[in-house]
Amino acid sequence: MTQDRPMLGILLMIGFCAIAPLGDATAKILGDAIPLVQLLAVRFAVQAVILLPIIFATGISLKMSPYVLRMTFLRTALHIIGIGAMFTSLRYLPLADAVAIAFVMPFIMLVLGATILGEEVGPRRIAACAVGFIGTLLVVQPSFAEVGWPAFLPIVVAFTFAFYMLVSRQIAKACDPLALQTVSGFIGTPVLVLILALTWGRTDSFFGIVTPNATETWLLLGIGVLGTCGHLLMTWSLRFAPSATVAPVQYLEIPFATLIGWLIFVDLPNGLAAIGIAITMAAGLYILFRERSLAQPRPSEA
Repeated sequence: MTQDRPMLGILLMIGFCAIAPLGDATAKILGDAIPLVQLLAVRFAVQAVILLPIIFATGISLKMSPYVLRMTFLRTALHIIGIGAMFTSLRYLPLADAVAIAFVMPFIMLVLGATILGEEVGPRRIAACAVGFIGTLLVVQPSFAEVGWPAFLPIVVAFTFAFYMLVSRQIAKACDPLALQTVSGFIGTPVLVLILALTWGRTDSFFGIVTPNATETWLLLGIGVLGTCGHLLMTWSLRFAPSATVAPVQYLEIPFATLIGWLIFVDLPNGLAAIGIAITMAAGLYILFRERSLAQPRPSEA
């Protein structure tokens, strides 16, 4: 199916916004116990293991054209870099702050979608993203002064995932999302295992292998499950809607992250940050209702 369905794409992206912070929170819990590369390797391995039986059961083909396969390699590399930078930032930053700083990404993606893909970006979308960006600035203002250079890591996440989503949009209609995520799992896992092999003997927060206890094992598996489900929703959303449409909706991830951060880590943003969160959520909701209005047929088209 190749026809755009903006409302379905938006709803799928909202699902991603709810699931992604749960995976980030799990990674934050494990941050001091499990080296980063080991965590990433398990994350991608679980993705492959979960999806391969589904592929066999549904009969979905994993065959890709050379172009789509090359783009999938690029997409997987961006995925690894983006997740790695996010998981590292969570060792230093509260969950809501890390997610909020990364939310320069939809603004970046809006610009890239217009300049690289030639997607239509109207003045109301630009205004909504600009308002959301201002809200993001209100949220992130204390972070740079408090933690120093790690506060820049979510900005790396923003640029990486902006390109990740544009690549996903380029190939989403040429490849089934389940097949795309399965192949990404089988690309990412051996790459990360190779890195572990090349750094064998090191024991620091990035490299090395540790034996997790029972609780940590379940949390590691949870990261894989949540990551797989979340990025499937993201991929499906980009199959049904242009990146410029779903970009502002991703601002809803900030209030989800704030709620999860409060429930798990008892972290709450300060008053100014709370205002910023409200502004970014309002910008995302505006786009949601705007797209639903545009999706309804006009009297002359009925």
